[in-house]
Amino acid sequence: MSSHHIVREKQEPALLVLGLNNFTDDELGQLLEWSPTVIATLPVTEQLVAYGIKVDYMVADDNELGLQSDIRLIDPAGQGITEKALEFLTVNGYPAVNVVTDEPELSLYEQYAPKINLVIFHNRQKIYTVTSGYSKWKPAGESIAIMSSCPIEATGLEPAGPQSFQTVTDGFFSLKFEAPFVFIAEEI
Repeated sequence: MSSHHIVREKQEPALLVLGLNNFTDDELGQLLEWSPTVIATLPVTEQLVAYGIKVDYMVADDNELGLQSDIRLIDPAGQGITEKALEFLTVNGYPAVNVVTDEPELSLYEQYAPKINLVIFHNRQKIYTVTSGYSKWKPAGESIAIMSSCPIEATGLEPAGPQSFQTVTDGFFSLKFEAPFVFIAEEI
């Protein structure tokens, strides 16, 4: 007996690929498992197509076109590539996006964080936003980075360096703060 799953469009997070350095084929395969909408830059599109991965949208201006005609174009029109891609996703009703990048400039993502569920993959880290009152179970000794300049009240964590913390024991850690959200990162 087999089970069949119907995946509706936009049910799974879109995949925005801005760079593939420090990201393994296995990690990419996991993000592609449910056939998300794939958006990439021109150089990354060329890499993905060479791997046999279907790209749905490419963020590039008309002068950079030259790939397959089945890839639709998102023209940045004077905006940055990241901003234009995130604007496209939010305007088109995508609830979530996984971003693979070589340079996670969090300031580029801040204005979109309230509009779309962002998970950013960079250099063996999974970066995402949390709101005050966030808690999560982790084993003792796990590393958590809190990427914020606002004061944070953390329980279940001990400082391990600038913006870096470690879980004290097996169990829940929690965060409280005044900002609307903060970015945290954990190892993948």
